[in-house]
Amino acid sequence: MTKQPLDGAALLNEVEAFHRRFNVFPREAAYVAVALWDAHAHLVECFETTPRIAFLSPEPGSGKSRALEIIELLTPRAVSTVSASANALYRLVGSSEGLPTVLFDEVDTIFGPKANADESLRGFLNAGYRRIGGALRCVGDGSNQNAQVFDSYCAVAMAGLGSLPDTVLTRSVIVRMRRRARNEKVESYRQRIHRKEGHDLRDKLATWADQVRDRVREAWPEMPEGVTDRPADVWEPLLAIADEAGGEWPERARTACVELVNASQVDDKGSIGIRLLTDLRDHVLIGIDRLPTVAIIDRLNALDDAPWADMNGRPLDSRGLSKMLREYMTVDNTPVVARNIRTAGGVLKGYYAADLADAWARYCPAPLPG
Repeated sequence: MTKQPLDGAALLNEVEAFHRRFNVFPREAAYVAVALWDAHAHLVECFETTPRIAFLSPEPGSGKSRALEIIELLTPRAVSTVSASANALYRLVGSSEGLPTVLFDEVDTIFGPKANADESLRGFLNAGYRRIGGALRCVGDGSNQNAQVFDSYCAVAMAGLGSLPDTVLTRSVIVRMRRRARNEKVESYRQRIHRKEGHDLRDKLATWADQVRDRVREAWPEMPEGVTDRPADVWEPLLAIADEAGGEWPERARTACVELVNASQVDDKGSIGIRLLTDLRDHVLIGIDRLPTVAIIDRLNALDDAPWADMNGRPLDSRGLSKMLREYMTVDNTPVVARNIRTAGGVLKGYYAADLADAWARYCPAPLPG
């Protein structure tokens, strides 16, 4: 007997409402993204990429772990952990039981400033973002060893303090959590009471996924204007699901996509190199076509909300500035380097805005209005 098709839009509304009972997210867009992400975990094999979702905050007690607890109820074969080896995760993904949804709490203990970065685990998270990723390992004893590829492609949700490595961050939908205000109320979560409700929703998501899987696999959703490259890869599965669900979800998803992509660019400014380029454009070389290195260093180190005055215990100096800027190219495809600048006191080394213009256009987020 054929099951009655489920209303995808109504189901996503239920998933969103379930999160709202227990989670306070900082943006309306986050509720949209999280509901779509829950659904995508049931359809992850349909896509070329699976976006990570990361709940990050500067302080404990901001609701990050609770967000993972609710996601755990709604996603297939959910596995929660605060510590795991990359090898164990590769084995988990390769299990015959089906793809897991990995929920990684306290991820800052792995990648935070006080931790020694686990490169193998970072490799798992990076490679598993795309279907063709994996790890090549030798299996067997002695002369009987054979090379084998271990798959790592699976849905991953993370929660932690601070930020994440750039390679993980750019593969993620970022939700910047904060502590609940006194006027923000949520329902008390009791696993023994609410697990069945969550699992009932999970089962409905699984049924809906079975009904739409073939159409979703062939979908190529239209991206919002300005969302390209890695952000487009991250959001493509979520927009495909929104389009299939219908109702208000296609419009809400694209609005959330633009909002969260723009927010991540403003908040994170990509790598430390992109942060440097952006600060040079927005705070140092405003309306100036050239500036001596010594003046650039002074202005950068004077910025309050910037890392330049304390780079591993020392302020940024001319050598560090030169090393970072040489990684970027001018419009003529030559490295950005200090050049002579003639001043009233003589000739000094410095940097020209024209030399940085191409890097600004290619790497920096759009300038804030106003």
